[in-house]
Parts: sequence; structure tokens; C-alpha cells
Amino acid sequence: MTRDGARWTAAVVVCLGVFLLGMDLTVLNVAVPDLDRDLKPSMAQIQWIVDAYALVLGGIVLTAGALTDRIGRRRAFTLGLVVCGTTSALGALAEEPGRLIAARCGMGAGAALLMPATLSIISNLFTDPAPRRRAIALWAAALGLGGMTGPVLGGALVETFSWRAGFWVNVPLVAVTLILTLLAVPKTGSSRTGGHSEERVDLLGALLSACGLLTLVWTVIESPVKGWTSPPVLTGFTLAAALLTVFVAHQRRRAEHAMLPLPLLRLPGVMRGATSLTLLSFAMYGALFVITLYLQGVLGYTPWEAGVRTLPLAVALAAGSLAAPPLLARHGERTPLTAGLALVTAAFAILGHTQATSGYGHLLLFEVIAGLGAGLVAAVGTDTVMGAIPPSHAGLGSAVNDATRQVGASLGVAVQGSVLSTVVTDRLGTVASATTPTAVLPPFPAARQAFVDGLTTTALTAGAITLAAVLAVIPWRNVIPLATTSRESPE
Repeated sequence: MTRDGARWTAAVVVCLGVFLLGMDLTVLNVAVPDLDRDLKPSMAQIQWIVDAYALVLGGIVLTAGALTDRIGRRRAFTLGLVVCGTTSALGALAEEPGRLIAARCGMGAGAALLMPATLSIISNLFTDPAPRRRAIALWAAALGLGGMTGPVLGGALVETFSWRAGFWVNVPLVAVTLILTLLAVPKTGSSRTGGHSEERVDLLGALLSACGLLTLVWTVIESPVKGWTSPPVLTGFTLAAALLTVFVAHQRRRAEHAMLPLPLLRLPGVMRGATSLTLLSFAMYGALFVITLYLQGVLGYTPWEAGVRTLPLAVALAAGSLAAPPLLARHGERTPLTAGLALVTAAFAILGHTQATSGYGHLLLFEVIAGLGAGLVAAVGTDTVMGAIPPSHAGLGSAVNDATRQVGASLGVAVQGSVLSTVVTDRLGTVASATTPTAVLPPFPAARQAFVDGLTTTALTAGAITLAAVLAVIPWRNVIPLATTSRESPE
């Protein structure tokens, strides 16, 4: 095999791992009714089951990224696969919601080890900007396809077996990926040199960042149940802000030995790419959660039928990702980011005009437009972040990319799920409560109309977020691709 062939083989194996991570984010979305019948979880518990994976991933991925730069990329990748496979099996055996939530948290921890290593491996394999952009576009397409394939596979497994099959399927897939990794992905040591190589992981920084993010999302999830102005909710928001503020202060004190060197975040490429990815993930992952409930609860599709009807979103997202490299090379990051975010905003405007009598065709239009735009933003945003990061911090740079993406995703599911639950409860009064899973509301016209009202409210909320992102991107000046000259220094 030629050197280029070996590199692309390794990249494909890494992207298979990314595909599995994306699938795990969404595979349970269509299993909500089956989960409700089996484990009897509350709406808040359902959101935790869906959201815990992304939340834990986002909460500890910065620590995992720093660890990747110390223990080696392939070692972190394989360790993450083992953790994901083991906790998936534990999730399949869960007999009550709490244990299932714990298993999803464990899967998120494994993903936090695996995911930073993926982009770090790709950056190490492809140092020239042109092939790196193509590899990152493949990475973004794999992540998006995994996320959108999750509902299809989950629906088929739920109908054929049960929601537990969504966990069991990970075990053989992880085993195959692990074997291919050992055969095809080159082994690497620490990418840190000099004084950083023996540096200890910043445990206090890891604790502060994880606790701050966990507190923030817990508060958002519990807000519709306890009340947005209730003492527990206000306390939660205050505590989250305090923890994250202390985390930033702690990182400043540690300076060059910080877990997250703050000067990295001030690099234009990192700041712009991370911001775009956060807002995109907030909008799209939250929307996917609501849409899968809409397909079953309002349009009456089975879990598998609902999953199949999200496939156009996956295809469009892959097409948008693969179209990004030539646009990025020709126009820089501003034009494709603006175009992608504008497409997503237009798609949410369409979704925001859904009626109770609207059929699947209306949703299909949203999926195609939103998928194309999201694919552009995902690929360009990721390349912009990774192009700005020095090679010695490649794992941490990947972790920043992953953290922004996953925190946006977890907050998107939490906020949009909370808004949906609040609107439905407000419309139906005593017929539904904030603890009733929205997907299993009584099948009468008032309930369907209440759900549609919640859907349009969440769509307009997400559209407002992406519109603000468009307005923020327009005045940006392009960042020169760093791999064509020299890497920016964070100092």
C-alpha cells in the first residue's frame, strides 16, 4: 500500500469511530415511547437519557484532549473505544432509568477520550492544507451521518427487538473498529515536548469545568419542572456561572501550564470556528430531538418509519460537508460559514410555519435545506479551528472543537426539549404535565395542536440563534490558512 493509501485507510478507520459517536448521540431519540413503556421515566429523565452522553462528553473532553497530547493519540482512541463498548453493554442491561442514565454518562466519558484523538490523528496524518481539508470534510460527514443514521438504526432495532438493542449494537461495532485501529492507525507518542511532556493533568481545572457544565445543563433540563424562576433553578444558574468563572480564573493563574491555555481561545480561527459550531449544534441537535418526537407523536409514524424520514437530513449534511473544501480554498471561511448559517436559518423559518395539517413534505424541505447548511458550517468550522492550533496542542485543539460541539448539542436538546414541554403543558393544562413524555400525549386534536405549537416555538428559537450567528459572521475577515504559512502561536 502506498503512503497516501495508508494515510487514507487510517483516516477512514478513525472516521468509523466518529460515525459510532455520532450514532450514539441520537440512536435513542426514536426509542422514547418504548423506553416509557418499559422503564416509566419522567420527561426530565428521558431528556437526561438522551442528553447525558453529550453532556459528559462536553464536560470532560477538555481534560481528555490534554490527556491525548500526553499519552498518545492511538492509545487514547483505543481506550475510548473500550470504555464505550463496555458501558454500552451495561446500558443494555439497565432495569431502571437511573442506571440507564449512568450508562449513558459512561459512554460519554469513553467518547471524551476517543473524540479528541480523531482530529489529532487526522492533523498528524495530513499536514498539508488541501488533503487535511478533505480529511476533515470526511470527518464532519461521518459525524453528521452517524448522528442522522442513529434514528434510522434505532427505529429498526426498537421495532425488531427493543430499545436495549440500541446499546447492544455498539458492542460488535466497537470490536470491529478496535481491531481495524490496531491494524491501520499508526501508533504515536506524546505530542508535547520540552517542559510540557511530564506535566500533570490539571485535576482542579477538570473538576471545575465539568461541574460548571453539568450544573448548567441540569438547571436547564429541570427548569420547566421546577419553574424558571424557582429558587433551585436560580441557584443552579448562579452556581454554574460561579464555577465557570472560577475555572477561567484558575486557568489564567496556571498560565502556560493550564489545562486550557486561554490564549488559544483568542486565536481568530479558534474563536470563530468554535462559536459557529456551538450555535449550529445547539440548533440542529435540539431540532432533531423534537422532530423525531413530532414524526411519531403527530404524524403517527413508527420508530423505524420516523428514523427513515430523517435520512434526507443526513444525505444533505454529507453533501454540504463534502462541498466545503473547494469553497474554503477559494473564498476563505467567512463566505461558506455565512452561506451555511443562512441556509440553516431559512430552514428553521420554514419549520416555524408548520401547521397541524402539514405533512411530511413540509418537514422534508426543512431537512434538505438545513442539512446542506449544517454540513457547510460543520466542515468549515472544524477546519478553521484545527488550522489555528499548533501541532503540540492538536489533541487539545480537537477537544476545544468537540467541547463546543457537544456542549451546544446538549444545551440544544435541554433548552428545546424544555421549551417544547413548557408549551405543551401550557396548552393542555391538566391533561399533560411537565413530567409527561411529550411523545406519548393523548392522541386527540388538541394534543397534536399543542405539540405543533411547541415545535414551531422551538424552531423559531433555534432560527433566532442561527440568525444571530449569521449577523456575527458577516463582518469577519478571513483568517489565512495557517498550514500554508506557519501555525499561529498561542503565546
